[in-house]
Order: sequence, then C-alpha cells, then structure tokens
Amino acid sequence: MSAQLSSSLVGKSVVTLDDLSVPQIDDLLLKARYIDSHRREVAHTCDGRVLATLFYEPSTRTRLSFETAMLRLGGQVIGFAGANQSSASKGETIADTLKTVSNYVDVVAMRHPKEGAALVASQAVDTPVINAGDGGHMHPTQTLADLATIYNRFGRVHHLTVGLCGDLTFGRTVHSLIETLCRFGDITFVLISPRELRTPQYVLDRINDTPSCSYVEVQDMTDVLGDLDVLYMTRVQQERFFNEDDYLRLRDTYILDREKLALGKDSLAVLHPLPRVNEIAFDVDEDPRAAYFEQVKNGMLMRMALESSVVGDELPGYDPEVMENDIQTIQEVHA
Repeated sequence: MSAQLSSSLVGKSVVTLDDLSVPQIDDLLLKARYIDSHRREVAHTCDGRVLATLFYEPSTRTRLSFETAMLRLGGQVIGFAGANQSSASKGETIADTLKTVSNYVDVVAMRHPKEGAALVASQAVDTPVINAGDGGHMHPTQTLADLATIYNRFGRVHHLTVGLCGDLTFGRTVHSLIETLCRFGDITFVLISPRELRTPQYVLDRINDTPSCSYVEVQDMTDVLGDLDVLYMTRVQQERFFNEDDYLRLRDTYILDREKLALGKDSLAVLHPLPRVNEIAFDVDEDPRAAYFEQVKNGMLMRMALESSVVGDELPGYDPEVMENDIQTIQEVHA
C-alpha cells in the first residue's frame, strides 16, 4: 500500500490538506513515526535533491523546519527569508519567481502574506509547491504536525473530545485542524472563546455537515477541561486586529497554568501552534501533558515525510504494516 500511496504524491503540490486523501494523510503519519525511530536509515533518502524555501514574510519554526527536514533527508536547501531579499522587491510576480526557481530545485516550500498565493505558485509550475502558510488562509503542514502529535499520543485521530481555546475567529491553524479532523470523523469539538472571537460560521457548517461530529461553544475553559482529550491553545494574534484596544482587552482572556491544568485528565494532550505569548504559563512546560514542543518535532518529521513523498523518494526499510502494529499498541494503552 505504501508504494502506491507514495507514488500518487509524486509531483503533487499541497496547497490545502484537501489536496491529500485521508489514506495519504494516514500514510504520512506512519512515515513520520518511522522516520523518528530510523533517523540513520533515512539520512540519504533525498540525496541530490534541492528544496527552495521562498518565505515572503518572517518565520522561525516553519522555515527552519522545512529546511531541516530536507537536510536530514540528505538534500540541500536554497531560498530567501523575506520579500525584500528577493526580486519581489523589484516588482517580480510570484509566477515568474516560481518559473525561475523551479529550474533549480525539486520542491518548493512557500509562505506568503496574501491568501491564495500558494495556489498561484502551484499553477505556475510543475514542480511540487508546499504551502507553508498564506495569510490567514491555510497552513497545511502545521495541521499535519497537529495530527501527528494527536496520533502519537492516542494512536488515532478520531473518537476524541477536542477543545480549541482562544482566538477561534482568525486562527488559521484552528480552522484547518477542525476541517481535517472532520474528514476522519467521530470528534466532539469544544469551542472555547470570548464572543468576539467565536468560530466562523463556515467552520461550524463543516462540523454540522459531518454526521459523526458535533460541537459546543463555551466561554469558560475551566468548566470543560475535565472532559477533554486534547486542548488546543491559541494566542490572540495582534496582527489580525484593526483596533488595538480590542486586542489589549482580549489577549489575556485564557491563561492555562498548573492550577487549571489540574482539572484535566491525566491523558490530556495540550497543543499550541506557537509562538505563545502568555496563554500558557511556563510552569506547564514540565507537565507530561504539555505536547507543544513535541508538536515542533512532529512538524519536522511530517515535512520529512511529505518532502520525500512529493519528490518520489522511498524511505529505506519503511513497512506500513509494521508501523500500523506499533500504533495499535498505543491504542490499547489508551483504551
């Protein structure tokens, strides 16, 4: 099954996770887990490959994660980390930049402040383009990191109660995670936010359109913490606000500390797409339920799985059946 699924991703751009089928996502999850325990075996998977990271806006985790992923697979990296470092500062279009860069590389990871930019890039060239975030629209590889973290903790990404807390209006990671979890089904969503930052209607409609999924909207995190398997914290994003007073009033609405965390299950997984500001206290970091730095590692692993798949390089020794047995063991522990 793995070879067939991998070959179906060869040359494929990933602008949103709708570009991937559920079986393909499952395969990437298994590959990431395999990579984590077989670093030496996969170290030359992408020898001779080159990744371009075209980042038109600042990024720390995402850019370094994409670059490290290719380097750990044995490939090389070129690119820029700001529009002012590219010919965009001279007026060059995205399409022309991609048509140029595609002559140098095997795969492109691109971040851009404008929604739809990744789609434009993917349509301009045959080289695979991976969306590393386009404005407030989509950030598919962050969602893959989120899924991998949940998968590794519970052995599944369904039959869970998932709380999402904070900025549910502007948080692209929240919207993408909800929509993707709906594709797997059997999720109860607990949407925790002030009224001003409620989940958009189109996301609620996506939940309503999935018979096995449901949601509740609440304003008090402490009332529901004990019911959750996953708590996905988000920061209130200053850059998304037009009114500074509104930002200052809402930014500290939810702060998870050890006292509140004591209300959660022992098996609770606390996720955060990072960077955090003050919505998770530092004293939570040492709690085994804190999974947000594990998310960072899983982001790199999922990008390794994705990059190797879209360029068509098979991971030496990878057997999906063996990995599925490993995951079944995790499921039995959490049963």
